[in-house]
Amino acid sequence: MRKIAILGAGESGTGAALLAHAQGYQVFVSDKNSIPPSYQQQLLENGISFEEGGHSWDKIKEADEIIKSPGVPNEVPIIQAIKAASIPIIDEIEFASRYTNAFLIGITGSNGKSTTTQLTYHLLKSAGLDVGLAGNIGQSFAKKVWLENHTYYVLELSSFQLEYVHKFKLNIGCILNITPDHLDRYHQQMESYIAAKCRIIQNMDMHDHFIYNQDDPRLTQYLNKHPTHTMLHPISLIQPTRQGAFLNQNKLCFVDEHYNFQIPIQELPLLGKHNWYNSMAAISIASLVGISPTSILAGLKSFKGLAHRMEWVAKINEVDFYNDSKATNVESAAVALESFTQPIIWIAGGYDKGNDYELLKPIVKEHVKALICLGKDNRPIRQAFQVLDIPIYETQVIQEAVELAITLAKPQEIVLLSPACASFDLFKNFEDRGKQFKEAVLQLSRKLQTT
Repeated sequence: MRKIAILGAGESGTGAALLAHAQGYQVFVSDKNSIPPSYQQQLLENGISFEEGGHSWDKIKEADEIIKSPGVPNEVPIIQAIKAASIPIIDEIEFASRYTNAFLIGITGSNGKSTTTQLTYHLLKSAGLDVGLAGNIGQSFAKKVWLENHTYYVLELSSFQLEYVHKFKLNIGCILNITPDHLDRYHQQMESYIAAKCRIIQNMDMHDHFIYNQDDPRLTQYLNKHPTHTMLHPISLIQPTRQGAFLNQNKLCFVDEHYNFQIPIQELPLLGKHNWYNSMAAISIASLVGISPTSILAGLKSFKGLAHRMEWVAKINEVDFYNDSKATNVESAAVALESFTQPIIWIAGGYDKGNDYELLKPIVKEHVKALICLGKDNRPIRQAFQVLDIPIYETQVIQEAVELAITLAKPQEIVLLSPACASFDLFKNFEDRGKQFKEAVLQLSRKLQTT
């Protein structure tokens, strides 16, 4: 019986363990931290051996192959020991792909991949296709393959999930954009981060389709140096493309040898220019798998969007509140701020990952009426924008931020939570931050209605 060891017992590691056990492997799961009770229960119910609070090298070294969860850093001693012992390391995505013959669609990018993945899945599902959603969203790919079989899978893929793919091959791959993110993982080397993202296409061939953002200079420069042999479908808001998607007179145009149609911008369910790119990618994928423009339009009309991504929360005193807590970097906050023409009360800040705010300064100057800094250490963001001569306030309490925002905003203006920073200084994660923001807004709404 072949032995497999799995490092990390989160969603990815547990999913891989369940699939490996079902395929007849002798499985051992090792996590240096505590394993959440829900995942422990799944392992116990299936008779899978595991440990927590450390790694037992004597057991791990017996494995024929190692599955590394994406959250496990590459520099930790256990990974170095495995490499020194020449034991093959793969990602959970690679392992899961061995046990399905489905048509695989993979989407990555620094920003927008969750929205694009969800929209793509929705367009395929609403058109009646047998499709599963997995990867960096919802259930892991391995768990999805273990649970059920689908004709299509739409996968959200992070750079972390692609580092140890070797034979993993997509039928349609998509890279939305490349902006500086997670550079601590890649020794501050942007080229290494881009290379990890582009592993999504490394095994694709002339029969496969590659959708990419032609307006992204980092991505196009990398692709020029490392050409792909796939069928190319560039997307652009700047210039027409012979094959792909582009913007022309407030319409998104989709061109291929098998289709040629347009969709007016006002038909899109998502706010902001960044979502025009996301929509072009998702609609292109839907078209490539044979979904008609009529069905695509119907799917767009029924799509609700994702929480914490330019999510409208409430209107209070004719002021609209938006939750964009997922905007954990400067580029995401920039596209959010540029999505509105009305003056904005901007709630931003958190754990600063060494942000360079220069990109934001002209945008803030044009769009922002006041800045409310929400974080334990607001010095970096405050110092960055104090030169703009806009009112700047500070708090560590999200309820205070919301209550201050309504006093600063006039009717028809916008209150936007788009932090440009990570969340874990004051919150569990960006979801927790967004949830608390929404709760504070709705609590304020109820309070004002009773007075």
